Amino acid sequence: MSVSDNELREFLTRALNALPAHADELRDLDAALGDGDLGITVRAGSAAVVNALAALPDGASLSDVLLAAGKAFSTANPSTFAALVGGGLLAAAKAVPGVQAVGRAEALAIGRAVAGRIVERGKSQLGDKTVLDALLPSLDTLEASQGSAVELLDAMIATAQEGVTATASIQSRKGRAAWVQERSIGHADPGATAYVRFLQALREACAG
Repeated sequence: MSVSDNELREFLTRALNALPAHADELRDLDAALGDGDLGITVRAGSAAVVNALAALPDGASLSDVLLAAGKAFSTANPSTFAALVGGGLLAAAKAVPGVQAVGRAEALAIGRAVAGRIVERGKSQLGDKTVLDALLPSLDTLEASQGSAVELLDAMIATAQEGVTATASIQSRKGRAAWVQERSIGHADPGATAYVRFLQALREACAG
């Protein structure tokens, strides 16, 4: 697996253009547990990142791509999810200095940096019913797997979806979702679901 900078930007743009199709689903999931703004965050954030990537010059490094994406996503809509994901992308930009192509090692470094920042800023961990319940297991799968980009994404999606399914049986412990206490049981975590939808969109972009 190795993807050039230009290919990565193309794949990300195609995936992010497709992601807003899930905005209503994410809004409804979030409304059951919080304030229902996740759909807006994903729609606005995706559009902002697409515009930011288009503005980058040819030959931009992977760090440049992540920095632009992080700034765009975090400022597109004032939400906790936007701040956490955007901050994670900014942290990831520092994890891959001078890199022009993405392989499995780089993807793993990016994912670990994003997850680490979410853990730090969100004061959350695996089992708290957050995006981490899909993100962290999928990164373990990536680390243990080999294959093409599509094959790796297929493996990550399967693992992340298992994490999403498992969140339905967990009581929310973080953010607004924690306010509904036991009523949060029975609902899948919206942030974890958004991550799976992104992986699925990226997989389709890579396969197409």
